[in-house]
Amino acid sequence: MDEKPEPVPGHAADTGAALDRRAELSEFLRTRRARLKPEDVGLPDFGRHRRVPGLRREELAQLAGVSVAYYTRLEQGNGRNVSAEVLDSIARALRLTAAEHAHLTHLAKPKQHKKKQAGRTEQVRGALRQLLDSIDGVPAYITGRRSDILAWNRMAAALFGDWGELPAQERNWARLVFLKPEYRDLFVEWDQKASDMVSYLRMDAGCHPDDPRLSALVGELSVKSEEFRRLWATHDVKEKSYGIKRIRHPLVGDLVLSFESFQLSDGSGQGLITYHAEPGSPSAEALRLLASWGTDATRAGTATPSA
Repeated sequence: MDEKPEPVPGHAADTGAALDRRAELSEFLRTRRARLKPEDVGLPDFGRHRRVPGLRREELAQLAGVSVAYYTRLEQGNGRNVSAEVLDSIARALRLTAAEHAHLTHLAKPKQHKKKQAGRTEQVRGALRQLLDSIDGVPAYITGRRSDILAWNRMAAALFGDWGELPAQERNWARLVFLKPEYRDLFVEWDQKASDMVSYLRMDAGCHPDDPRLSALVGELSVKSEEFRRLWATHDVKEKSYGIKRIRHPLVGDLVLSFESFQLSDGSGQGLITYHAEPGSPSAEALRLLASWGTDATRAGTATPSA
């Protein structure tokens, strides 16, 4: 039986609304508890007598060393006076990853952000733009809040398409992945890319639940994409790191590229992402060909899917 879509904060009809922090905390804890089975944590499983998926609240409270009433209040979204030690205990009991632990802390003990920061247009330092231009033969770009694409080099445009031809508000990875059919073709493992994008947005939402532009983005994608709506309801979170991406480029065919994510240390929340191929590999040769095409590769590559 299909689950009903989760009510999504920031629906198109309410683009100025902030994400409901209490609801986010409640749903995150509930979904993390539901994925654990009693045998996963050394508890007896009474099989058909269980009425809920995963662990019961009292079982989780016992594992975390807190009272059932205390944990229940927290799972109902009331994290006002919870201590870091209790959150650590609950994170261990739920077997949270480092990213999930950080997300739980952001939701339960939010930091105060200046209101003007949410709507402010992000700027990329001139030196960073110069760095991008100097990276030869390696696709590289800078992302900001909400996975917005802020700056990129010539090779990134040749590989992913000329983002400069898009309106500024459409230069966003989540929009591209879920709303642009050519990106579904570009990423061989599109399902994984889509899952990663939603996990990154969830992480951002935990840090900045009062960001109206993020809420509006979530609302729009939830209305326009069933896949986004389904993935958003899982409450999975992930931090950008490194890995392998398989790209199917319309001009040079399939590429296997390693990507690396570097978080800038200036407090801007921006990140530098690079893609490279193993030296001497067919993918390295494909990148070399793309570099020789330059802007022409961008135009030719995007002409067939959507001009």
